[in-house]
Amino acid sequence: MNRLSSTLSSPGARAAQLPLRHRVLGVDPGSRTTGFGVIDTDGNRSQCVTSGCIRVGDHPWPERLRFIFDAVAQVVADYAPHEMAVEQLIFARDPTAALKLGQARGAVLCAGLKAGILVHEYSPKTVKLAVVGSGGAEKSQVQHMVRILLSLVDEPAEDEADALALALCHAHSMGIPARRRAAASWRDFRP
Repeated sequence: MNRLSSTLSSPGARAAQLPLRHRVLGVDPGSRTTGFGVIDTDGNRSQCVTSGCIRVGDHPWPERLRFIFDAVAQVVADYAPHEMAVEQLIFARDPTAALKLGQARGAVLCAGLKAGILVHEYSPKTVKLAVVGSGGAEKSQVQHMVRILLSLVDEPAEDEADALALALCHAHSMGIPARRRAAASWRDFRP
């Protein structure tokens, strides 16, 4: 479940050994499997602290929601992230599946907000663009780039990789002032 990045052995290794000052929790909510990933970052470089999947099994739906809430709250308590990045709800053809995913997201959001951490939401396309360079990237490409960017020994599982990608997406956007990040076009850009 835990994946730690390896120490770099290049000339920049000394800089890489300095402590990173910001901790981000990425969460990819799901009705059966919720991925999570915690990274330390300075906005330019990041390292994985821990990652894994919360599997809720075949329990009745309200118990699954409680389990998701409790598990995310435990990750927050154990790793004390400064901020949380959560995947936005995407279009679903099945209204029941969309409702369940929305409720799982609600459990995740409440766990973060109850702990008093800032919560940010990103669309899947934005995350893929930030991590892979293409908004239409495949899951395998996301897994590969997460492994490369965090210097992981093995590729993480899909849900775990998505959560780490969310944390990386937020880390990459941290250095950009909000007014620049929110500009919809060059006409809206204000330096």
